[in-house]
Amino acid sequence: MNVIDLFCGCGGFSKGFEQAGFDVRLGVDVWQDAVTTYKANFPNTATIVGDLSHLNGENLLSAAGITADEVDVIIGGPPCQGFSVSGKRMLDDPRNILYKSFVRMVEFIKPKAFVMENVPGLVKLFNGQVKDQVIEDFTNIGYKVQMRQLTACDYGVPQARKRVFFVGINTQKVKKGNYYFPDATYGEGKKPYVTCRDALSDLDFIGDTRLLPEEAEYELPIVNDYQRFMRKNASVLLNHVTTIHTEKTRRIIAMVPDGGNYKDLPRELWSTRKVHIAWTRMDSRKPCFTIDTGHNHHFHYRANRVPTVRESARIQSFPDDFRFIGIKTSQLKQVGNAVPPLLAQAVAESIIAVLEGKNNV
Repeated sequence: MNVIDLFCGCGGFSKGFEQAGFDVRLGVDVWQDAVTTYKANFPNTATIVGDLSHLNGENLLSAAGITADEVDVIIGGPPCQGFSVSGKRMLDDPRNILYKSFVRMVEFIKPKAFVMENVPGLVKLFNGQVKDQVIEDFTNIGYKVQMRQLTACDYGVPQARKRVFFVGINTQKVKKGNYYFPDATYGEGKKPYVTCRDALSDLDFIGDTRLLPEEAEYELPIVNDYQRFMRKNASVLLNHVTTIHTEKTRRIIAMVPDGGNYKDLPRELWSTRKVHIAWTRMDSRKPCFTIDTGHNHHFHYRANRVPTVRESARIQSFPDDFRFIGIKTSQLKQVGNAVPPLLAQAVAESIIAVLEGKNNV
């Protein structure tokens, strides 16, 4: 089955669909750094670096080398900010143009299904009117649309990231079967959640200040299934480069216990960083909180530093053979912006079920 990924970033959404067995034919994004990483990890997938609002459906199909009828799924996470306080769409609002472009591409290509991912806040924006407008827009072009908020740790990702997914099934091309979001496979009464320690303990040999090159060797053995999955196709350890803080910063971080935050510091240090997540440590016994794109305010559960790119990628469920390109700040932003691949894989497998008629009832 063929997929086109709009707003592909570095490729988290695509990776999940690839792991589920899809053939990812095209990735589109405006950010060159992310597309460079994408191309390094999907060498057989076509890419376009460009603004989707300046492209048309023929551009996408030509780049992908397939016809509209051969596109099974379109995926992507367009921004949905261009809505007025009244909830009525502001069609001329420039912030709305990328969302409109996503709808336009789905309408032109008419894939069997689409998956649109977004932040949880979208659901309640303007008392739910934005969510309703999104569903209406896709219903009007022939899709039966369902929406649900999913939490990444429920699907084996060591992170409690919440994301909203809209899934639309083309009512003309998929005549039978119903779409069902994937059931959680981790949590109470199921497999135990993957914790930060589960995800990272085999990388925990660099301490606070040891500096590795972009390519290094593993020094600790695999101790659980998650690490085994992460390292399955990796011959070298990539992107595990330490950020070395000042001695003063390391001393402050050292005051925060495993799973602690700024409230564990002396009160005079509370205001030294101006964001509410500042001085927060991962909790080794739990899935990680949602990692941000700067990675400057939260710290390793044991080491007195921010996570490396590889550690952050592990928290997002990128396998270790996934190579990030660019300067470190760019790599961290690429990781933080991505859809966790294991979460994307769970959604992809649920799409396969309906497209292959396994959900006929």
